[in-house]
Amino acid sequence: MTYKARKRLALFVLVVGLPAYIVLAVTIMSGASRFPKVIEFFIYVALGIGWAFPLKWVFKGIGQPDPDEKP
Repeated sequence: MTYKARKRLALFVLVVGLPAYIVLAVTIMSGASRFPKVIEFFIYVALGIGWAFPLKWVFKGIGQPDPDEKP
């Protein structure tokens, strides 16, 4: 995947995908029965971190200059 395409995909994930994931996670947690506060805390932490690991390859190197660009 080219640098430009990865940059666009990363922007799409942050602007559209992440808010949709947040709404989904909150909807699932509100529909579930109440857990003890400690377990609920760890569930929210797992949901908060869990979205980033599958998408790590999209965000890797996005802040660097375009490697394909000629100087």
